[in-house]
Amino acid sequence: MAVRMTKDWRPLNAAEADKVAGNLGVYQLANAAGDILYIGVAGGRSLFGLRGEIQEKSSEPPAGVTQFRLEVNTSYRTRHRELLMAYQFDHAGNLPPLQPAEDGRGLGKLSPG
Repeated sequence: MAVRMTKDWRPLNAAEADKVAGNLGVYQLANAAGDILYIGVAGGRSLFGLRGEIQEKSSEPPAGVTQFRLEVNTSYRTRHRELLMAYQFDHAGNLPPLQPAEDGRGLGKLSPG
């Protein structure tokens, strides 16, 4: 598995959200250009897992968000942190624009190579 998520982007709308399975995992939200704006997690406390998270986001999309991609993963917490660290590595230590600052607390750093 690559460190960065490589799945195809899907439009963030109710029809696409209804196709998502109720698994645990991680997801990314992006603008029309594919710029990641938020990295989310559907964990054990997420109602209906990834489906519930994406349905919620599609009913009231955050500002600028037009698409999503996801990854089913039972190690969702570790994968979420890994995706945040990869984003920080690629963006001079910054989190995605819509990410709460507390998501960056205690993150490690990826090393080049």
